[in-house]
Amino acid sequence: KQKTAYEIMPSLVGSEMCIRDRRYEAPETKGEAVSLLAMAEGNARVLAGGTDLLVQLRAGMVEPGVVVDIKNIAETREISTENGGFRVGAAVTGAELDEHKELKQLWPGVVEAVELIGSTQIQGRASMGGNLCNASPAADSVPALIAAGAQCNIAGPDGERTLPVEEFCEGPGITNLQSGEFLVSFVLPSRPPHSGDAYLRFIPRTEMDIAVVGVGVNLTLDADGKCVAARVGLGAVAATALLVSDAAEALIGTRVDEEAVESMSSAIRAACRPIDDKRGTVAYRTHVSGVLAARACRIALQRAEQN
Repeated sequence: KQKTAYEIMPSLVGSEMCIRDRRYEAPETKGEAVSLLAMAEGNARVLAGGTDLLVQLRAGMVEPGVVVDIKNIAETREISTENGGFRVGAAVTGAELDEHKELKQLWPGVVEAVELIGSTQIQGRASMGGNLCNASPAADSVPALIAAGAQCNIAGPDGERTLPVEEFCEGPGITNLQSGEFLVSFVLPSRPPHSGDAYLRFIPRTEMDIAVVGVGVNLTLDADGKCVAARVGLGAVAATALLVSDAAEALIGTRVDEEAVESMSSAIRAACRPIDDKRGTVAYRTHVSGVLAARACRIALQRAEQN
């Protein structure tokens, strides 16, 4: 007998009205998941942690014909080393990332960004994959992943493909996933010596709020302390999170002194395309973006100097 999602996941739902009578599938292979999603022809939702999806279901914001739970697919739940970096499954939780000492040491800014997603309870369910696929311009993990140069591994009817994180989202709530595709994992690259990253956000309250601005900075120094590589990710000030190449170029070739940091901050402000809303005006968000970029850059520099 086919079970409903509520019967299988009562602890997640809280109310039977959330996903009662919806078809629920928990495939164990990528091929099975792809087939289920392809057959649904867009009328399906992928469940990883469910911290966004279940809220959307309860609110009637989405009406999928099938919910496809990917947590039984081993690759979505694993953290493994790969070519000196890490492959992180799309359904790995924030709490699990925080407990992984090697990954946290190599990419502290990425882990810190994921740790900002919700409360302690949410951290036990929420994942980087879900945070990206929700396609919110203000998602905390995304600017940090962009700064890290992370790649997305996507499975679909035509096989598997990779996509840079900065190309994954097309707009608020819109991703580049095609029919039958789903996000399987992320690849965080290897780190040269003297590398560091950091992520900072600004929120109206002290905890559990949506970012008004979020900035991720990743840089590498040579033996003489000169910046030889950099990437900067910017969130919550445009329709999608941005890779700001001009900001990185302002740092490369310098010793990341105050002049270079100010040039980087100016490039960040120039890249902003925010809107006026209850969270802040265009002028305010643009100003704050430069301030946060400078602070995140100084933290990344300090970490690079210590590594």
